[in-house]
Amino acid sequence: MAADSVHKVIFEHEGVFIHPSSDEDTIEQDLLVSGSLRIIDKDGEIIVEYRPLEDTVDPSNMLCAGKDSSSVVEWTQCPGDRSHQLLETQQSYETEWDMINAVSFRKRPCSNREGSLNHSHERTRWALTFSVSELRSITVKEEGWTFLICKLKEASTPLPALHFHQGGSREFLESLRRFALLTESPDDEMCLLVSTPNKALSQSFENLLDDNSFGLVHKFRKDPYVATLGGFSKVTNYIFDALRGSEEQHQRPPEEVADLLGEVIPGLEINQQEEPGFEVITRIDLGTRPQVMRREPVSVDNWTKHQDPEGRMINIPHLKHTIFKGGLCHAMRKEAWKFLLGYFPWDSTLEERKALQRSKTDEYFRMKLQWKSVSEEQERRNSRLRDYRSLIEKDVNRTDRTNRFYEGIDNPGLALLHDILMTYCMYDFDLGYVQGMSDLLSPILYVMENEVDAFWCFVSFMDQMHQNFEEQMQGMKTQLIQLSTLLRLLDLAFWNYLESQDSGYLYFCFRWLLIRFKRELSFQDVLRLWEVMWTSLPCLNFHLLVCCAILDSEKQKIMEENYGFNEILKHINELSMKLDIEEILQKAEGICLQIKSCKDLPHSVSVILGFDSNISSSDPTGCGSPPAPRPIQRQDVCSNGHLRKNSSHNSCKVAFIS
Repeated sequence: MAADSVHKVIFEHEGVFIHPSSDEDTIEQDLLVSGSLRIIDKDGEIIVEYRPLEDTVDPSNMLCAGKDSSSVVEWTQCPGDRSHQLLETQQSYETEWDMINAVSFRKRPCSNREGSLNHSHERTRWALTFSVSELRSITVKEEGWTFLICKLKEASTPLPALHFHQGGSREFLESLRRFALLTESPDDEMCLLVSTPNKALSQSFENLLDDNSFGLVHKFRKDPYVATLGGFSKVTNYIFDALRGSEEQHQRPPEEVADLLGEVIPGLEINQQEEPGFEVITRIDLGTRPQVMRREPVSVDNWTKHQDPEGRMINIPHLKHTIFKGGLCHAMRKEAWKFLLGYFPWDSTLEERKALQRSKTDEYFRMKLQWKSVSEEQERRNSRLRDYRSLIEKDVNRTDRTNRFYEGIDNPGLALLHDILMTYCMYDFDLGYVQGMSDLLSPILYVMENEVDAFWCFVSFMDQMHQNFEEQMQGMKTQLIQLSTLLRLLDLAFWNYLESQDSGYLYFCFRWLLIRFKRELSFQDVLRLWEVMWTSLPCLNFHLLVCCAILDSEKQKIMEENYGFNEILKHINELSMKLDIEEILQKAEGICLQIKSCKDLPHSVSVILGFDSNISSSDPTGCGSPPAPRPIQRQDVCSNGHLRKNSSHNSCKVAFIS
């Protein structure tokens, strides 16, 4: 009889991992259990099955960022065409700006037969099989990747979490939805309650799917899970047109479709309108994006009006707001940037600033003398200094060479770039020099035209950007997660599309974040963008909204042209020097106001943008940016605006909550 049973594989995905608990003595703590996850229809019963594979995985190979490189590594399987495809993508761009690399998983060899038997025992130990009807709930969590925690209705021992390092969690949940309803728990937005739908209702829904609108209506059925990870704003005309079908065919009345969808998909509110039909909106409605206008740059006269007779800056919130709305005229940048970056205190007098400059000049040249006085013989025994010097010389010789300030042979601007970066290695021994830092210094030196002032302004900028360049790259990982959260809230359809093209991690934005759009904009536009961001208005992490604004402008082309992984990466890379900074800033501010006005904003978004802080009533932007003076010590601040501890290993950890 068993031979007559019918097994139909509904879903299958390899590369699903179990992370053994650290208190397990029988498994090495640095190993992951890799396996295959399947959903099987076995004689009408839907079974979830997890089977470990032959090879364990060393997680130290899965995500890495070299200190001498700006590259970030995506988890990819070693065999097959995918790795070769990624390698080809990487090699087709500037090698010093690798955004995606392929990486292979290492197999852990067993030295003898006993080890092989033990390994087999461990594989059997982590095998899982249960019926979908036994599922009580599935908790969806994020940790740079998605992992699912399944809870059975009757089970004394909890099931291990299933980690989808290589994607596939969304497809798994979508397959489950064919046989069970997954609804958000009222007590935990990350928890999906599993239940079997009413048969009559299910049959009605299947009848609806018989229409030639199947593809789009099926998206409705998938959205409850997606809504728990961020919500979607609006689905309007094109959804209704698909539901309506051709005029010649029998149509379900919009009221019937709305009622049916409302029953099958808890949490959706469906409003029917004469035109364009009905609109499906989740609980998160961002409303209309307000139109904002940019203003003229702050002039010399305007700046002078904000100084008292002793040179102290006055009415600082208003001045910052004016700079945010229009930037600075170039004549004012040399002075204003020192305040914006925190080199000059806003409440200092002119005499106090002169004394500060004298002190800072002495300090700078003492540090410069440290590396200048190292003999060739000493340097031969100092590999770190030797490596820093080599990398700095390489980068300086190709930094902004088309700019007049740096063009030509034996340009003094290049010598200053070199000396400032070498001195920074003395200032911060732990970090030293990492590729990309020359791009951050170049505009500052161009504006300051002074070695000492440029150095200390660069130090202040690096206080903000430091975690982008640390070996663990925690700042970059955090920002990519935060950006994904914001994009998911703003445009779920686009985010879903990127996810379907293996681009949900937004690694194509890596260079944008690493050096703050330095290689995406013209030199003058970089100056404008940076001074606007340095005002700390209109919210925390405004640069993430700048990313969202750019993607919002490009989403239509990406989706209409049906770009895949390679095409998306290529398209984003080719935006360099084609972006309009004023248009981007205008849209980014509008996005900020739109999110700010949302009444039911997810807490995670409020944290990212700083909307949960106490808002100063004097803030003229209306976006609620709290005062954010730069901490004096670098160890206290991280690149995404959150406070950090001295330990770089534990710094800037944030929960990924949507």
